[in-house]
Amino acid sequence: MQNTITKTRPEVLAPAGTLEKLKVAIDYGADAVYIGGQAYGLRSRAGNFTFEEMAEGVAYAAAHDAKVYVAANMVTHEGNEKGAGEWFRTLRDLGISAVIVSDPALIAIAAAEAPGLAIHLSTQASATNYETLQFWQKLGLERVVLAREVSMEELAEIRKHTDLEIEAFVHGAMCISYSGRCVLSNYMSLRDANRGGCSQSCRWKYDLYDMPFSGAERDQESARTADGGRKVPIKKSINGQIPEEFSMSAVDMSMIEHIPDMIENGVNSLKIEGRMKSIHYVSTVSMVYKKAIDAYLDSPETFENIKPQLVDELWKVAQRELDTGFYYGTPDENKQLFGSRRKIPEYKFVGEVVSYDENTKVATIRQRNVIEEGDAIEFSGPGFRHVDTLVQNLRLAETDEHIDRAPNPMELLHIDVPFAVQTGDMIRKSGAGLINLYEKSGAAKTVRV
Repeated sequence: MQNTITKTRPEVLAPAGTLEKLKVAIDYGADAVYIGGQAYGLRSRAGNFTFEEMAEGVAYAAAHDAKVYVAANMVTHEGNEKGAGEWFRTLRDLGISAVIVSDPALIAIAAAEAPGLAIHLSTQASATNYETLQFWQKLGLERVVLAREVSMEELAEIRKHTDLEIEAFVHGAMCISYSGRCVLSNYMSLRDANRGGCSQSCRWKYDLYDMPFSGAERDQESARTADGGRKVPIKKSINGQIPEEFSMSAVDMSMIEHIPDMIENGVNSLKIEGRMKSIHYVSTVSMVYKKAIDAYLDSPETFENIKPQLVDELWKVAQRELDTGFYYGTPDENKQLFGSRRKIPEYKFVGEVVSYDENTKVATIRQRNVIEEGDAIEFSGPGFRHVDTLVQNLRLAETDEHIDRAPNPMELLHIDVPFAVQTGDMIRKSGAGLINLYEKSGAAKTVRV
């Protein structure tokens, strides 16, 4: 039996690798955030939350009518599940809205030992059809995060056959493997990707090597030595020289131009990837997707009018090239990061506003990257606020000493700003920073822009 697709306002679900990022995401429009605890997650280096930090995060979210989910999506081996029941009960009692789980063992433990704690199926479980959603719904799950490999056509068909909540990725990094099911890191760096240790081996550089079979040729071609005297082959590229090594690195996903399709097909939650990204990334991407949803629900015309601004805004944050993943077809070689780069970020995150004095027109800012007197900067704030100005009267906050250049990250500075800015506003520097570009031949070079 098919269901009628109900168009609803989807939540913006943002990543929060730290308590600071949690608060920033919510301030900039996220309806919910997902975090990692100190157990059972897949981001061992993402600044995972203690129970005390979770409690503070939940309180902050509740005060802003937002929710906090905890990712517990590791693949458990024997013994890994010990203590999980108590851990899930603690999350429930702290006020966590749901846990995101993929392993059936952890799902069973959470359901049995922490009743009342909602369970969402992780994308790691590779849900790609409505029968799978119906299966998990019968086991009491409230939401399924679809596999990234699901097309828009398949998503529409899934929604017709289930009323289970659907969460779908709309922005961020794409794993080169099938929904994150990868063991490259296990072998390349002895770090288990499915238990929180992925070293992103897919994004390393690779090449083909011509390995001679005869001993004499091998010795001749392996003249160089490495640590311990190990022979290193120096003849590369079986069929000619390759100036740029090959990488299995996928471009990032961005569905900002296709928010209407997500809404019309009944997606309940639009998920942004990136718990290890900066506060600038989290704030900007959360704000852009919230603005896109608001615009389309106002009218399709409103969305189309603002769409170019939304796309431009996303290119003000540090990220890879962007595409739509699997939604409109299987990605080909043009959806991987090698060869000539087609587009680069246009701004660099340089600071955030700590406070603003209306009387003196002085902003206290926390520096994140190099700032110089006279730099063209943009203030960006919640609600899609943007104001341009120049760095004027740059000085150290502690001594009020005038300086021409501030090179030390996290330093507090004063600048004169002729208009009011708000605490938490992000500061960007136009056309700044080092980027990697590629020649038409494939050779890489680093340039300053």
